[in-house]
Amino acid sequence: MEVAKQVGKNVRYYRKLKGLTQEQLAESTETYGSYIGRLERGEQNVQLETLHKIADALQISVYALFRNPGYDELRDQTWIWQIVQLLQEQPAEEQARAYRVLKEMFRSK
Repeated sequence: MEVAKQVGKNVRYYRKLKGLTQEQLAESTETYGSYIGRLERGEQNVQLETLHKIADALQISVYALFRNPGYDELRDQTWIWQIVQLLQEQPAEEQARAYRVLKEMFRSK
């Protein structure tokens, strides 16, 4: 996914998570609701300063706007993060094997 669309998707995700309208977010970032709408649709590039204002208004890091939504929530689940770290330490073929085992284990339920 191109960067503008990913950032826009994340702005929408975190804005809705905070229960804000586009107009409310625009007001707190000194922009316009139409600008936020274009940004969320990936039609508008954003300046770094504006991106920082948006992140501050949403009470998230600027980096969160570039990641897949839900990353922080997933990371907060310690046991899942431990599994991810364990898998990252393994060679690719072992990662694939672990995936197949988990997939088969959950398929049988």
